[in-house]
Amino acid sequence: MTTNPRIGVGVFILNPAGQIILGRRQGSHGSGTWALPGGHLELNESFEECAAREVTEETGLEVKNIRFLTATNDVMRAERKHYVTIFVGCEVQDGAEPRIMEPEKCSAWEWVTWEQIRSFFKEQSAAEESGTIDDADYTGRRLFIPILNLFRQRETFDPLVSYQS
Repeated sequence: MTTNPRIGVGVFILNPAGQIILGRRQGSHGSGTWALPGGHLELNESFEECAAREVTEETGLEVKNIRFLTATNDVMRAERKHYVTIFVGCEVQDGAEPRIMEPEKCSAWEWVTWEQIRSFFKEQSAAEESGTIDDADYTGRRLFIPILNLFRQRETFDPLVSYQS
């Protein structure tokens, strides 16, 4: 495990329909899982600056009204990593679509609802409990650990409600 936790920033990009962008990770820890755009906080950078930079680098989108939502403590034992993930929310212009700007890191971007993400979590949790998560037949979406921990550590969290309050 790394000697100190690192700081990650996960970005809930909200469109006017209340949907959120999820991307399929590749080439890094969590490869094959679905995650929010985001990345590592750099020295002297605010959460908002990090979010805007990472979103543009990864999706080509320009975002506005960035604000803090919540945080999780993410111990990734299998990868020997430990992160504190800062979640922020922001808005994107109506009709703006993400592009795959870093194909070595992300193979797809999709707009989904929070309820869809919640259903991915429930399906993944049920498969983990039954021991079928590693079966070749499991076709459900696997979520990146920080999103799983949002449900586990912040049971009542809803990015739309948190962003609007």
